[in-house]
Amino acid sequence: MKARFRYRIYLNRPQRLMLAKTFGCARVVYNDAICLHQDLYQQGEKVNDTELQKRVITQAKSTIERGWLSEVGCDPLIQSLRDSCQALKNFFKSLKGERRGRKVGFPKFKKKHSTQSIRFTTNGFSVKPNSVYLAKIGCVRVKWSRELPSDPSSVTIIKDATNRYFASFVCEVDPVVLKAVNDGVGIDLGLTTFATLSTGEKVLSPKPLAKSLKRLRRAQKRFSRKSTPESKINEPISYTSYQPGLFARTKRWRKPCGAISFWKI
Repeated sequence: MKARFRYRIYLNRPQRLMLAKTFGCARVVYNDAICLHQDLYQQGEKVNDTELQKRVITQAKSTIERGWLSEVGCDPLIQSLRDSCQALKNFFKSLKGERRGRKVGFPKFKKKHSTQSIRFTTNGFSVKPNSVYLAKIGCVRVKWSRELPSDPSSVTIIKDATNRYFASFVCEVDPVVLKAVNDGVGIDLGLTTFATLSTGEKVLSPKPLAKSLKRLRRAQKRFSRKSTPESKINEPISYTSYQPGLFARTKRWRKPCGAISFWKI
């Protein structure tokens, strides 16, 4: 079976600029494919994936409006095009009742300000001891927290809302068969303690939101003492950009109520 292994990566300034350009090109190819499918569907025409790739990528590179698509690697563009085709196939199968699970809506256009991601196949990347090579981007430093079980078949480069970069590798792993255990334990969830086991053991509540709010108050006090330029007095700054990733970890336990932001005074 296949499993994903995610690692933190660190890029220098030229690599970040090139990766941002690749994100934008992959996003444009995805949106152009959706638009072309809409136009052809209204006209009653059908095209296969090869013809769609020829129109959206190959022919678009020779035009003035989309000439900058040739500045990035072709592998992320092709994978983005395949994602759009798969999204449309899922929509039509769901519409006909041929797809299991919940109903799938029509694919939405990708936005610039959300989480960005691109995918490389074996032709566009290679794994090295302390880094990973990406086509037209270069060798990117990787923090290997654990070893890969096998050679990865693809890697997805992700940029989250706090400007952190990750590499998610898809590897083939052997399924682990666990031994059957007949021992059971009763769990009682409570308010003062998170859980009480039938063995008498008590599990205290971690309360991650209270800890995060405490750090938020300290950060706001430090920020209020800082002097700011006159040209940016009325500029709002979100807390996630000032202290990246603080509430992203807390959302695993409890969703914060409302957006937290403050203004320069």
